[in-house]
Amino acid sequence: MTDSAPPGDATSEQHAKPPELLIISGLSGSGKTTALQSLEDLGYYCVDNLPVPLVLELVQLMTSERDQYQRCAVGLDARNRDTRRFKALLEELHAAPVNIQLIFLTASDQSLLQRFSATRRRHPLTTENSLPEAIATERNLLEPLSSQADIIIDTTACSIHDLRQRIWNGVSQEQRQPALLVESFAFSRGLPPDLDFVFDARCLPNPHWVPELRTRTGLDESVIEYLLQAPLVQNYLHDIHGLLHSWLPRFSGAQRSYLSVGIGCTGGQHRSVFVSEQLASLLRADWPEVRVRHRELARRL
Repeated sequence: MTDSAPPGDATSEQHAKPPELLIISGLSGSGKTTALQSLEDLGYYCVDNLPVPLVLELVQLMTSERDQYQRCAVGLDARNRDTRRFKALLEELHAAPVNIQLIFLTASDQSLLQRFSATRRRHPLTTENSLPEAIATERNLLEPLSSQADIIIDTTACSIHDLRQRIWNGVSQEQRQPALLVESFAFSRGLPPDLDFVFDARCLPNPHWVPELRTRTGLDESVIEYLLQAPLVQNYLHDIHGLLHSWLPRFSGAQRSYLSVGIGCTGGQHRSVFVSEQLASLLRADWPEVRVRHRELARRL
């Protein structure tokens, strides 16, 4: 195994919670695509413009296959030909064994007109109407959703980044926390791409120079014991963990869906592997979604 996931009761804890369904609706041009992409970055299974009859089938799937569909988001708007069924759909969803939240996006007519003019995209209701008439018609068609929305976001003055932040603020703190990857690597093979933090473990005692440990890796108990007995290693772990413990939370509100920490050594076999595993174990106390990857060990498979 070169990738590891956190031990514990994550699956059983998930099953103890009802599945969560977010409904994203709103006027065409108000930012629904951006909203769904933001939720997808948070780990939601997202479906846009799902026909009304299929929404209830998705709910059944969420309750029967929670591992895959614990958190879903569905886009509903005027492209759906069953807009008259929205009110009845909401009643059925609130009676279902899932947590429902409805987020509705809106914007001023002038803002929507400018956006359609800038993108030159066709409004879905302009087949029989002018653009201003289509916007007015759509407001009326979506009234059953807007009137029952849990959160209404006016995107008139929102940038894409503002909207992403407001969507993230609409879900729990736990869900907004980015996923964290701790990756070991060999400096001789170059840095992995897109690292947010990089630490050099080449200053630590090197098991490579102990004959009986040379062919082992930082996952082997003999190497772990060798490194743990060195005070320098303990100090190194303590200092890195303290820095990350202080600074990683600053990224939670920075519209990041994941963060990555790189630990490098000479060959990517002993020290960086050991430090990555130890560091991930320490971080999981406050950062439950932590994965570990050992790049050089993966290449050896």
